[in-house]
Amino acid sequence: MSPHHSAPGSSPLGTTPTIADRYAAVRARIDAAALAAGHAPDEVQLLVATKTQDAAAVRAVVAAGATLIGENRVQELVAKAPDLADLVADGSVRVHMIGHLQRNKVNQVLATATGVESVDSLALAEALASRCAREGRTLDVMVQVNVSGEESKAGVGPDGAAHLSRQVAALEGLRLTGFMTIGANSPDTALVRAGFERLRRIRDEVLASGAPGTGEAHELSMGMSGDLEAAIAEGATIVRVGTAVFGARAVTAPVD
Repeated sequence: MSPHHSAPGSSPLGTTPTIADRYAAVRARIDAAALAAGHAPDEVQLLVATKTQDAAAVRAVVAAGATLIGENRVQELVAKAPDLADLVADGSVRVHMIGHLQRNKVNQVLATATGVESVDSLALAEALASRCAREGRTLDVMVQVNVSGEESKAGVGPDGAAHLSRQVAALEGLRLTGFMTIGANSPDTALVRAGFERLRRIRDEVLASGAPGTGEAHELSMGMSGDLEAAIAEGATIVRVGTAVFGARAVTAPVD
């Protein structure tokens, strides 16, 4: 390649990569990982995690091609909602809640979110279903599974995941679309992959069960900036990437 030309997804020499540059570079990583795993690139969706990003940055990444974004915090979702309402209304972007969700925040989330990936209890699922039934809508949900067993991570344990998913799938107003996990916090790639493999086996077990409402539970939302290749190798259909798209998050100074 000529020194005067840039690789796909990169910026001209000496310039800071834009959000569009970073988005294209991540998409190229995903496509390469999918092909290496024997999948078509369009079988893996890129969910852009917009934690700490303002509405202008979100609009920029949508302009770059993003069609699916995820919010970790309810307060951020609510704060950005007015500035993103037109994009959600015209179908330009879908918004998933990917962080821990308390039952008393369900109404706030459902005003904007088109999906919730972090269902980790029957009580939360019932709260979501109740609100959806009142509104006459159907919400896409995923069951979050803690495959690593790390106490810092939310999610139902692997042993209870299939049972919970069948309970969720049976609730009116919810559509079970699959499963979500956060990979193990470890430099051991084999350990990380083993967790992703376990989620895939849970998904396959639930699909094979034929239980009511489980027939559409194909999605595996797993893999982030540092481990998306391992996740795709184990069958991820959605990877959640924030830092690699927006750059390192600013560290907020403590307030005295």
